[in-house]
Amino acid sequence: MTRIPMTAARSVRLLALGAALAGAALTAQAQAVLRVTAIPDESPTELARKFEPLGKYLEAKLGMKVEWTPVTDYAAAVETLVNKKVDLAWFGGFTFVQANVRSGGKVIPLVQRAEDEKFRSVFIADAASGITKLDDLKGKTLSFGSASSTSGHLMPRSYLLAAKINPDADLKRVSFSGAHDATIAAVASGKVDAGALNISVWEKFVADKKVDPAVVKVFYTTPGYYDYNWSVHADMPAPLREKIAAAFLALESAPGGKEILALQRASRFIPTKAENYNGIKGAAEQAGLLK
Repeated sequence: MTRIPMTAARSVRLLALGAALAGAALTAQAQAVLRVTAIPDESPTELARKFEPLGKYLEAKLGMKVEWTPVTDYAAAVETLVNKKVDLAWFGGFTFVQANVRSGGKVIPLVQRAEDEKFRSVFIADAASGITKLDDLKGKTLSFGSASSTSGHLMPRSYLLAAKINPDADLKRVSFSGAHDATIAAVASGKVDAGALNISVWEKFVADKKVDPAVVKVFYTTPGYYDYNWSVHADMPAPLREKIAAAFLALESAPGGKEILALQRASRFIPTKAENYNGIKGAAEQAGLLK
């Protein structure tokens, strides 16, 4: 029997070990999943439709499976990222602030749409209602979106308070529709006199002819504020965070990127930082909504 010299035998064992480790690493990489969620500010079918091409793009750029993980409400979106049940979340400004506070600063924003640097909300009413300004809302019924919505509740409430209108005391009734599209439906059907919502959802409904702006009209548009972003948990490895951010920043010039951006109602994505949302945090504290 031919004996393999000790040095050669050791080399064989090391090669075998290296191959096994490499195989394990490849297997782990192949099984890696990026779990993604979003605040349910629109219907579940619309959110899934908007995410599908973005998810496929991220899979190709990151070299890993991307899994859409819908949640039932805004609070669930916050908790899933805080508790690392998902890896990437689409937040409004207020839900980001809530997640950042709940996690002790460990939820961090990566990118936002360029439009989110000066986002706005709109107040809408039936054109025949006689409501033409914020002061006309006194004694009327108003629908916000979700209680945790930045553009559908927090900032509209903030601007009402700035106009010396207390929604809870000066209006006949305040309700929460749960989502921006539901707010439009509530006003259009006459369930409420007026509603407050995200300007981009309103513009999309008008463009798609899902609402007649001659029948339901915008009577007030808020000043701009920072809003939506894609956030991750700080425990995510830095190289993966950087790859995710780079993928979003590259969308503008990527094949099919314009179509994906259009679905996201974005011209492009830009870097963002937690400090950009200090104004949202202050408004939430002033309104007594940050716990």
